[in-house]
Amino acid sequence: MATRGAVAAAASTIWKHRRNPSLRSLSRHFNPNFNHRIIPTGFKYQVRAIQGTSTDPVITPLKNREEPKPQNWKIKMLYDGDCPLCMREVNMLMERNEKHGTIKFVDISSNDYSPEDNQGLDYKTVMGQIHAIQSDGNVVKGVEAFRRLYEEVGLGWVYTITKFEPIGKLADVVYDVWAKYRLQVTGRPSIEAILEARKKDKVETCGESKNCKI
Repeated sequence: MATRGAVAAAASTIWKHRRNPSLRSLSRHFNPNFNHRIIPTGFKYQVRAIQGTSTDPVITPLKNREEPKPQNWKIKMLYDGDCPLCMREVNMLMERNEKHGTIKFVDISSNDYSPEDNQGLDYKTVMGQIHAIQSDGNVVKGVEAFRRLYEEVGLGWVYTITKFEPIGKLADVVYDVWAKYRLQVTGRPSIEAILEARKKDKVETCGESKNCKI
């Protein structure tokens, strides 16, 4: 009974101070000898309502947050973004590259693709087989391009065997066959039809502008 009475008295006091629940006033009531000078002036003990199991989040402002630094790439991958099978491999490399940040990806199917920015490699040439450009400007293609790209994301062991003959030559032959027929295999038009469609799209989009590139 005594405990129940004490709880009732405490609840009554808190209810009286509900409009200004300062820690100083509550402490003075329950402990007349409490030294209120140890509590800084204006300090408030805020009571939050709790519903269910969630509470209001405490948001701490971020100060002096640094912006992400530009990617310091070591090799540039020129890929065909319209090739469904190719994109599986590209997406895998992109995911791996999030950790390494050494590959710059350039989609040659984009209307913004510029041969001038990529060692003069035009759309038709890059569509013939995969090309990669190292940061020093050196261009590699075919299996060698894959080998360099995989090495940059910690998967160099996948293509290590292709460094040795006759495995290397065999790998080149297999890739060349794939590159030659990949449009048919993926159900796409011939390179001539794709080039014609891109040219028509450029004319409709750019009109008479001389700055557009095909």
